[in-house]
Amino acid sequence: MVQAYILIQTEVGKATAVAQAVSKVTGVLQAEDVTGPYDVIVRAEADTVDDLGRLVVAQVQQVEGITRTLTCPVVHL
Repeated sequence: MVQAYILIQTEVGKATAVAQAVSKVTGVLQAEDVTGPYDVIVRAEADTVDDLGRLVVAQVQQVEGITRTLTCPVVHL
């Protein structure tokens, strides 16, 4: 299982709607509105890195109001 944080920038005023929409995507564990350079932070999981990439590109990035994402895979050192 691969987990990652997805940092999301949204259009102005769209953070809450984006967080609610993204939280319904299969594989998303949590979606929170935050302040700072990003507007929403998501924790997601998938079986493989490739599946995680498909989750981000095919589902998360398709949510209306998202302008940019940055995916940060979790590592266990």
